[in-house]
Amino acid sequence: MVEVLTDETFKSQVENGKGVALVDFYADWCMPCKMMAPIIEEIAKEYDGKVFVGKLNVDNAHDTAVEYRVMSIPTMIIFKDGEKKEEFIGARDGSELKAAIAKYI
Repeated sequence: MVEVLTDETFKSQVENGKGVALVDFYADWCMPCKMMAPIIEEIAKEYDGKVFVGKLNVDNAHDTAVEYRVMSIPTMIIFKDGEKKEEFIGARDGSELKAAIAKYI
């Protein structure tokens, strides 16, 4: 399941979290973001219990987007134990994200 994040929950779920997390920085009006939504959902189902998957709306969580210097959306960031490991900007193939996630599990 993909969890919807806010500035507040991002800190507790991702920055202070343990294990691997994939966060999709998006906006509702962004067409490439809408294209990524089913891919992010698929990853959440496939890695259920192994990877935390969250979505952060940059329009509603401006502070976190600024902190991580998200200038273009969609941006997907992989974290391990709260530390940023990899960043992907723009619509991506699910296999590319899965290969990156596999490095940190």
